[in-house]
Amino acid sequence: MLKKTVFEQLKQAMKEKDVVAKGVLTLLKSALDQAEKEKGSELSFEEEVAVINRELKQTQQALEGAKQASREDLIEKENRKLEILQSFLPKQLSEEEIVKILVDAGITKGMNMGEAMKIAKPLLAGKADGATIAKMVKSLI
Repeated sequence: MLKKTVFEQLKQAMKEKDVVAKGVLTLLKSALDQAEKEKGSELSFEEEVAVINRELKQTQQALEGAKQASREDLIEKENRKLEILQSFLPKQLSEEEIVKILVDAGITKGMNMGEAMKIAKPLLAGKADGATIAKMVKSLI
């Protein structure tokens, strides 16, 4: 389970006095705990990945804001957060790999975007971000 790994890395970050890693891991652990509490039972791997993806998306938005404000100190910090969060995700697929999976799943030209995404999302959950999946589905239909 990813939660256990997050906790182990949090302890390590505390020992090493790594303030950024400690902050990110504490946030991630509390997000996982909250999701688990809301569900009422342990999270599956897919649900843990969804929580991490949500945190990743928030960090990317913060990074965009920092870039627009030209805040180099924040840009560096947000990039470090992204690295830490991405380390918990499975290897992300390339666009070519995504297209191959989508074609194999039967997504073809003329298909409705909603129907295609219903097929694509479960296949690629945790292996690619939603924006990339949507972009590849659009290119196929």
